[in-house]
Amino acid sequence: MSVVPLPPRGAWFPDARQGDRALRVSWHAEPDCVVLSTWRGEGCVGTVRLSAADAARLIAVLAEGLAARPQGEAASA
Repeated sequence: MSVVPLPPRGAWFPDARQGDRALRVSWHAEPDCVVLSTWRGEGCVGTVRLSAADAARLIAVLAEGLAARPQGEAASA
C-alpha cells in the first residue's frame, strides 16, 4: 500500500510509547467522514471511517476523559 498525501485537514499523532507506530487522522469532505488510520513505520496497518456524527461523539469522549484527569497529571500521560 502506498502512502497517500495527508489532506489539508489532517494530522499525525505518534504513539506515546515511542517506537514506529502512529495514528493519522484525516477529514474527507466526500463522503463527509473522518478516517483514522494506524501506521507502523511507513505502512498503514488499519483504518476506521467515522461519520461526522460519530466523529463528534469521539471528540466528546476525548474531551470528557481529559477533563476527568486528576489535577497535575502530566499532559503526555
